[in-house]
Amino acid sequence: MSGRHFEDWQVGDLIVHEIRRTVTETDNLLFSAMTYNPQPLHIDLEAAKASEFGQILVNGTFTFALMVGLSVGETTLNTLIANLGYDKVVMPKPVFIGDTLRAESEVLDLRESRSRPEAGIVQFAHRLINQRAEIVCQCIRSAMVKRRQP
Repeated sequence: MSGRHFEDWQVGDLIVHEIRRTVTETDNLLFSAMTYNPQPLHIDLEAAKASEFGQILVNGTFTFALMVGLSVGETTLNTLIANLGYDKVVMPKPVFIGDTLRAESEVLDLRESRSRPEAGIVQFAHRLINQRAEIVCQCIRSAMVKRRQP
């Protein structure tokens, strides 16, 4: 897999990423521990059972990071200069241990960099979708990517 250069993109391009990922208890626990997140909904089964969800709720920042990670291979791998920002991050449905997630990315906008002739800025809409075809996370990512030629 390799990402695309700025010139390779067109507004409206849609990539349905092939890699899917089933979320495990270990994923959630390790991510919560590594990020010092002691939220009982993520790490305490009894507290989670007593919540409206009735089970462990997967850490939302893990969900977000997984969404972006699943997209990298076919969007910005080896062409990324820098991620400039993430906007409108929303999580309309919860993620639970055992959910299998897939991602898709759509190009919303393209613009040449004013300060770097060797780069362009691609704006992606990323969506993470569970096995029930529900969107569980989405965002807009602005990525500065290499041009083939300045």
